[in-house]
Amino acid sequence: MSTLLSDGVIHVSDKCKACDHCTSICPTHAIKGRLGEKHHIEVRKCINCGQCLINCPFGAIDDVSMVDERIIKALKDPSKFVVVQEAPAVRVALGEEFGQAPGTNVKHKMYAALRRLGFDKVYDTEFTADLTITEEGTELICRVFNDLGVPGYEAFGPLPQFTSCCPAWVKYAEDKYPQVLPHISTAKSPQQMFGAVSKTYLAEKLGIDPASIYSVSVMPCTAKKYECDRPEFIASGFKDVDAVMTTRELAQMIKAAGIDFMSLEDEQADRFIGASTGAATIFGATGGVMEAALRTAYEVLSGETLDKVDFKAVRGFKPVREATVEIPVKALGGKVLPVNICIVTGTKYVDDVIEDVLAGRSQYHFIEVMNCPGGCVNGGGQPIRRDTY
Repeated sequence: MSTLLSDGVIHVSDKCKACDHCTSICPTHAIKGRLGEKHHIEVRKCINCGQCLINCPFGAIDDVSMVDERIIKALKDPSKFVVVQEAPAVRVALGEEFGQAPGTNVKHKMYAALRRLGFDKVYDTEFTADLTITEEGTELICRVFNDLGVPGYEAFGPLPQFTSCCPAWVKYAEDKYPQVLPHISTAKSPQQMFGAVSKTYLAEKLGIDPASIYSVSVMPCTAKKYECDRPEFIASGFKDVDAVMTTRELAQMIKAAGIDFMSLEDEQADRFIGASTGAATIFGATGGVMEAALRTAYEVLSGETLDKVDFKAVRGFKPVREATVEIPVKALGGKVLPVNICIVTGTKYVDDVIEDVLAGRSQYHFIEVMNCPGGCVNGGGQPIRRDTY
């Protein structure tokens, strides 16, 4: 078994001051240790989210790095064709590591820096975030039709449907609520979809042996390291994603290479599988997956193009938010279907929602869960602002 799967991604170092702050942050109570004694992480309970890491006031918690042993090794190997993808939340955080204000969009300099680091192709995860939107939205429609008794949809899963993009949330469900797994979308996360596409469709179009392609992702999330090593993600017979680095680690690579990041000329991502609709951009914020999937579901079910594409009711930072979207269903003669939705930001707030689902009390059709407060933009792999403590 992989070290990451057996030993976990997050570890407490010898710098631990035993202040006990991390235990108040951990959503699964995986951090153990008495006040005044060095703490440790119970791997079985840890969901690898890294919230303890970015909130530790002493920098005493670390995440396992794949940079030296995997990524740099692959970049130096002439037999490897190394492709990289970056999540939308990275572009608005990376600049902080180079003196820019939080939220500054530096994606074009990021693309340039990645090429200077030696990556053969630089793509954007937005492309497969759009695929996720299509897959989850379509799956939701099929589950709704199954629930309504429409013939031909009997094989689809039950309602409500939970999102599957956040690996920390998925592990939490697997560990604590295995009964709810049939409710979780069957779609891979955008990271894993991209890996699968890179080893199949991209390999074919570029005329490259999939065995030679090394797929790297830059993510705002430490749990993505755990996700990429899961043994089921081998769509092509090879690992979908070979290695993950965080926003912080990308900044460290750029600095170690002596690249003057802010002086770089802007560049574009490679466009072969870099194009996207723009809906994927909102994935990084809580409610973003829900809003994007609802757009797809609305247009497919109603047959109408949305003049107003924003679903503002799903936005905000309240830990649990709910709304109802009324969709006229063309296949049912225009009958209006009220689709009840729920957004949970913070795994520690999801228990009551799950308990209602398992007890048959839930009225929701679609539930988005993201572990980190505010979504991926505040993931465990993002820049750490210790000056705010």
